[in-house]
Amino acid sequence: MLVDIFSVFDDKNLVFFSEYLLSWTMTSTAILLLNAVYWTAPNNWSGVLNIPKNMITAQVQRSTGGGKLGGFTNITAALFLFIIFSNLLGLIPYVFSTTSHLVVTMPLALPLWLSLILSSIALNPAATAASLLPGGAPILLNPFLILVETVSIMARPITLSVRLAANMSAGHIILGLMSTYLAAGLFTYPLLITTFLVLLEMFYFTFELGICMIQAYVFVLLISLYSDDHAFKPSHYIS
Repeated sequence: MLVDIFSVFDDKNLVFFSEYLLSWTMTSTAILLLNAVYWTAPNNWSGVLNIPKNMITAQVQRSTGGGKLGGFTNITAALFLFIIFSNLLGLIPYVFSTTSHLVVTMPLALPLWLSLILSSIALNPAATAASLLPGGAPILLNPFLILVETVSIMARPITLSVRLAANMSAGHIILGLMSTYLAAGLFTYPLLITTFLVLLEMFYFTFELGICMIQAYVFVLLISLYSDDHAFKPSHYIS
């Protein structure tokens, strides 16, 4: 029994489902299925499983920086699948929603952002510093523009993590509220109102499924866009 609408985010509030067991099981299964193409003949099922990876690969290759970073495509594709699985697991009743907490979303955003910054500084410090100042800016505004750009870059991991956590939290809170009224309506409300609440719950649950996938894509899309600011040495590619 939930104490309030926010108790759904308490990882100790479990009944008979365990999010940790489900996370390990589904993640391990996904890894085995995706890697099955290495020891089995290609088939329709393997093609379906590769759709998310191919979509993220195409997105990263379109960015000017991500396509030059060796292994960056694999990292973003794995992150995309992990966030999708975590978001969808949070829709299972009595399952702890991991991506609705900053303690999970921040460790996903901060290392990737920091690795891009440190790699850019290590390869070309001058170009990295020059990217803080827009071209053609007035000389008097240069210090202010550099400060604004620095603050904007420093806020990127915060906005990434807060966006994902806030969207997941808001969706689960609304689902919890609607489920509370629906449970009460089964015994007290007229049949017409109860039917309307059931249809509304079904519609919003379907809508939340789409939100889970969209938020995973937006998270990875922003990471790939941030890689556009990565500085390289002239004619240098990471192999």
